[in-house]
Amino acid sequence: MSRDEIKTIFRHLQGEHLLCAHLMYGSGLRVMEVCRLRIKDIDLDRLSIFVFHGKGRKQRITTLSESCATHLRHQIERARLAWHEDRESCEWTGVYMPGALNRKYPSAPFEFGWQYLFPASRRTTDPRYPGKIRRHHIYEQTLQRAVKKAVRASGINKPATSHSFRHSFATHLLERGADIRTVQEQLGHSDVRTTEIYTHVLNRGGHAVRSPLADL
Repeated sequence: MSRDEIKTIFRHLQGEHLLCAHLMYGSGLRVMEVCRLRIKDIDLDRLSIFVFHGKGRKQRITTLSESCATHLRHQIERARLAWHEDRESCEWTGVYMPGALNRKYPSAPFEFGWQYLFPASRRTTDPRYPGKIRRHHIYEQTLQRAVKKAVRASGINKPATSHSFRHSFATHLLERGADIRTVQEQLGHSDVRTTEIYTHVLNRGGHAVRSPLADL
């Protein structure tokens, strides 16, 4: 998507869905990565996001736009309110933690830093652990539907989805002259050849070839 198309889509999003879209485009996050962010993953001082257990269970650090800082602070405070509400509930059993971490840090599920940045609106039973009442993160499908609705409302004819923000992040970084290895690290690609795919959509015509007609 072009920058103008992205800005148009943003105008049809609001609240946490808009912030999620900002993070997907501004930091190159996948849908599942932005939904599963925890408070501790956000470093506002260094303008960085720590992505743990991304695709292929890989970890990486990616950039964070300064323009997101204020909105993220507000979102963190909203998550804090949900955390305080959970702590007052006698049925709450803490946030979900991967098995190894749960054994290593038994108190972590109840600490604020481990709570989801985008918590669900209510607590539910964890289907993986019957009897455990937790507050999950927002659902990926809900975010995807919100973006799909915004794309439709914007009148864009391209088959854009939530993942298109990540593609645009990579393409626009390359257009600005970023080194392909840097983009590879930001996206978390194991092989630079995967990142090189984005070079074909740079603003240089079909298959990155400059038309001779432009020189006439």
